[in-house]
Amino acid sequence: MALASLCGGLALANAKLGAVHGFAGPIGGRFDAPHGAVCARLLPFVMEANVRTLQERAPDAPALARYREAAAILTGDAAADVAWIQALADELAVPGLADYGMTQDHFTPVLAQAILSSSMQGNPIGLTEAELTAVLSHAL
Repeated sequence: MALASLCGGLALANAKLGAVHGFAGPIGGRFDAPHGAVCARLLPFVMEANVRTLQERAPDAPALARYREAAAILTGDAAADVAWIQALADELAVPGLADYGMTQDHFTPVLAQAILSSSMQGNPIGLTEAELTAVLSHAL
């Protein structure tokens, strides 16, 4: 278990994480919410925002190729959009953030902390405050 934990930590440290973990830290600090469940709830909405924003503002970004590669590995279809990850979250009954007590009133302080997090700096593209707020709204 210690070796598995070490390998997981090394992988996460080298992956630069991103908006999912950028949000998960502040949310986990404010609410009695399991880290994995928070990440699972945020993942499809962050992926959707990232892919859309990359296509609009950086269509040649290597991150788009990585999203296609991941889709091909997971679904067998490189053209798959992020709807399949949302369907999986729905099938697994991943609870919304509201189930842990989060409301829209919490968006401003959570967003303020998330934007400053080192994890958010590792997102494949910078998301605007409006885009990040939309992620929280969908995950609620």
